[in-house]
Amino acid sequence: MAPPDVVCDNSEAIGFTNLFSLCDGTFAINGVTLLSRVPGNVTFSSFSTVCPASDAPPSLIKQVKSRSYRGGFLGFSQPAVADRLVNSLGKFSSKNFLSIFRFKTWWSTMWVGSCGSDLQMETQWVLFQVPELSSYVLLLPLIEGRFRSAIHPGNDDHVLICAESGSSQVQADSFKAIAYVHVCDNPYTLMKEAYSAARVHLNTFRLREEKAVPPIVDKFGWCTWDAFYLTVDPVGVWHGVKDFVDGGLPPRFLIIDDGWQSVNLDGDNPVEDAKNLVFGGEQMTARLYRFEECERFKRYREGTLLSPEACSYDKNRPKMILRKAKELENAKRARDKAIRAGTTELSGFDGRIVELKKEIDQMLADREQLPVDRSGSSSNTGLRAFIEDLKTKFKGLDDVYVWQALCGAWGGVRPGSTHLDSKLVPVKLSPGLAGTMDDLAVDKIIEGGIGLVRPDQAADLYDSMHSYLASTGVTGVKVDVIQTLEYVCEEHGGRVELAKAYYDGLSRSLVKNFNGTGIISSMQQSNDFFFLGTRQVAMGRTGDDFWFEDPHGDPMGIYWLQGAHMINNSYNSLWMGEFMQPDWDMFQTDHACAEFHAASRAICGGPVYVSDSLGCHDFNLLRKLVFPDGTIPRCQHHALPTRDCLFENPLFDEKTILKIWNLNKFGGVVGAFNCQGAGWDPKGKRVRGHPHCYKLMAGAVHVTDVEWDQKKECGGMGEADEYAVYLHQAKELLLMTPSSDAIHFGLQPSSFELFSFVPTRMIGGDCKFAAIGLVNMFNSVGALLEVDAGEGEGGIAVRMKVKGGGELMAYSDRKPERSYVNGAEVGFEWGVDGKLRVDLAWEENNGGVSEVTFAY
Repeated sequence: MAPPDVVCDNSEAIGFTNLFSLCDGTFAINGVTLLSRVPGNVTFSSFSTVCPASDAPPSLIKQVKSRSYRGGFLGFSQPAVADRLVNSLGKFSSKNFLSIFRFKTWWSTMWVGSCGSDLQMETQWVLFQVPELSSYVLLLPLIEGRFRSAIHPGNDDHVLICAESGSSQVQADSFKAIAYVHVCDNPYTLMKEAYSAARVHLNTFRLREEKAVPPIVDKFGWCTWDAFYLTVDPVGVWHGVKDFVDGGLPPRFLIIDDGWQSVNLDGDNPVEDAKNLVFGGEQMTARLYRFEECERFKRYREGTLLSPEACSYDKNRPKMILRKAKELENAKRARDKAIRAGTTELSGFDGRIVELKKEIDQMLADREQLPVDRSGSSSNTGLRAFIEDLKTKFKGLDDVYVWQALCGAWGGVRPGSTHLDSKLVPVKLSPGLAGTMDDLAVDKIIEGGIGLVRPDQAADLYDSMHSYLASTGVTGVKVDVIQTLEYVCEEHGGRVELAKAYYDGLSRSLVKNFNGTGIISSMQQSNDFFFLGTRQVAMGRTGDDFWFEDPHGDPMGIYWLQGAHMINNSYNSLWMGEFMQPDWDMFQTDHACAEFHAASRAICGGPVYVSDSLGCHDFNLLRKLVFPDGTIPRCQHHALPTRDCLFENPLFDEKTILKIWNLNKFGGVVGAFNCQGAGWDPKGKRVRGHPHCYKLMAGAVHVTDVEWDQKKECGGMGEADEYAVYLHQAKELLLMTPSSDAIHFGLQPSSFELFSFVPTRMIGGDCKFAAIGLVNMFNSVGALLEVDAGEGEGGIAVRMKVKGGGELMAYSDRKPERSYVNGAEVGFEWGVDGKLRVDLAWEENNGGVSEVTFAY
C-alpha cells in the first residue's frame, strides 16, 4: 500500500512505498533483509487490509492509521488443521536482538542474542537492532481468533512461531495476522506505536493512557507477606501498621497478603479452615470454601484493639514461628535427600519432623489471640470491624487491599462449597512450558488440580468475592496466580475463550466494587493476559517476587538475586508499561541490598511499598523515599533501560552496568546499578549465580541517556544548551552540555549511583540557575512542584514550591542576596562551585509544601 506523505522520524527517511517486502524467501525492510529462508507458506499483509473496526478513541485510531505504513502482519497456512501449529518465519544471524521470554509460567525476563538459535522458548517479543536503517524492528506475536502465539527457537537459526488454542477441540490451519512487525528509529517510540497498533487491531485491551491508575501509585504502603506469610492475623497487622506510624512514616495503603482467606485442603473438614499453614507452598493445593475471611479475622470484635486493654504483642514471635517452620522445611529436605541416597532407616528423620510440627502447632496456639465474641453484643465483627478500627486509629490509611488468586484460591473453589458450579479440573501444561524453569507452584497445582468455576459464572465468582470485600472496607485486590487458565482450558473452548470469560468477569466486578481501579495484577506475565485481561487493569507487577535469599540455598543469592529482580522490572517495563503502570514490587528495608532496591523504587515511577517484619525497619532509608505524610516524590514516566543497555546483558556479560532513565517535571534522572552476578541458564533452565561477574564495574552516563521526548511536557528540557548534574551518592554537582564527554564512574557489586539532570536557565540575563531539589531524597528533583523566575523587590527572584523537608539544593553561578522560606528571611549557603543550599522543615499545615525564594 502507498503510505501517507509523511516519513518515519528518521534523518535517513525510511518511510516510503513498499517499505516491507516478502519475496523469494526473503523478508526485507527498505531493502535490508530481516529474515531469510522464509517458507513459501508465510504471508505478509498491510495493516489496512487486516485491521477491523475498533472501539479505541478516535484520536488513537487516527494516530495508528497515520503511521500504519511502518507495520504489517505475518501469517501462515498449513495443509492440516491442528490445535497447535508451529511454523518457521525464516532465519536470521548476526543481528543483535533483545527479547522477553517466560522463564516460568507466570514470570518473564529479558534475553539478548544475535541469531535465531539464541532465542528462548515462550518468547513474547523480539526487538531487532537494524543499524543499516538506523532503526529498530519489533516482531510481536499476537492473538488471532481463538489462538495465542509465542516465538520459539528453531534449528539452524530459524525463528518459529507457535500458535496454540489449548484445546484439542479448537483447531485451525491458517492465520493471516498471527504476528505484527513494526519499524521505527526510536526504540521507545517503537513500543508505543506497535502496542497502539495491536490495541486498535485486536480491540481486546486498553492502553495505559486510556485508564485511570489506582490512587496508591503516589503513596507508601506495607505488605504483610514477608512479615507473616500464611500466619497473618489482625493483631500482627495492627502492630505492623503502628510500627510505621510510630516511626513517622504512616503507610497510606496496606496489602493483607495470602493467608486471610477461608481455604482448606481436600481431606479437611469442608467447613473449617486449614490448620497451621505457615510458608508459601503449603497452601497451593488448598481451595476457597467461602468468600468471607478466615476465623482468625472473623472473630475480631469492633474496638478490640482500640481499647486500653488491647492485646500486647511480642514482635519477635512471628519471626520465631517462621524460623521454626524453616527448620521443619529443612528436616523434610534432609529426609528426601536420604531417601534419594538409598537410606532405608528413616525413623530419626520422621521423629524430628513430628517434633518440629508439634512445636510449631504450640507456637501458633500460644500466640496472642483475640477473644472470641460469643455474646453477640457487638454488631460489627470480622474484617469489617478490623478495617474500621484500623482507619479510626491510623487516619492516613487510605486503602486496604487483600490478596486473591485469579481462580479464587491457589486450588480454585472447592466443589460443592458455594452457590457456584465448581469442578475439579486436572492440570495440563502446554508443550511450550517444557522449556521453562521448574517451579514449586506449578508442581503443587499439578498435584492438586484446580477447582474451576464454570466460565459463564466467572462474573458471579468475582462479584461474590468483591462485593463482600467492598462491604468490609476493602478498596482493592492483589490478584495473583493469574496465568493458570491455560492449564485447564481443554473443555472450555481453549485458553483464549476461557481467558475472555474470566477477564470480562473480573473487569466488570472491578468497575462495580472497586471504582474500576482497585487492582494490582501479579503472576501474569504472558502475552495473552495483556492482550485479553487489561481492559480495566491499570497496574501490574513487572518482576518476579522479591526474594531476600535464594530458595535453592546459594549463600550469595541474598545479593545476586536482587540484581536479577531489578533487571526483570526494568526490561519488562518496556512492554508492560504500554498496558499498565509498572509495579516494581515490595522489598525489605533491613535487607543487605535494601538501599540498592530503594534507589530503584525511588525512580521507577510507581508506588513504593515494603514487606518489613515487625520491628525491622530502616526509617532513615525510608525517609529518602517517602514524605512524612506517606506520599512519595514520584517520577512522571515509568523507568526504562537506556539505549546502550537494550542489546547488552547487565547480568553476566562482565561489562554492562544497568542504567534506567525517568523524567520529573523539572529534570531527568538516570539510575546506574551494578546487577552483574546472575542470570538465566538455558541448559539448567533456571536462574543461577555467576560469581565471576560479581565485581567492580566501570560505566559512563550522559545527559543524552535521558529520553526527554517520551513525555510531551518534558520534550523542551531535552533541547537545553547546558545541564546541572547531581550525583546523589558522590554528592557532586557538575555541569554538562550535550556535546560534553560522558561522566565515568565505577560501581561495586550491588551498588548504585543516581544522576539528576536539570537544564540550567539564565535569570536576569547574567545568572545561571538550576533547581536540584531535596538532595536528602533519592528522587531529589521530584520534590519540586513549581519553579519560576521573575522580577522581585529590587531585582530578580527565583521562586519555588517544594514538598518535603531537608536540604534544598540548587546550582547558581551567582550568590543570591537573600533567601526566604514561607515569607521569612532565612540563612543559606553558597559556594564558588555553585552549590546553593537552604534547610527546609516539613510544613505540616501546608501539606508539607514550602515556598522558597532566592532574591538576586
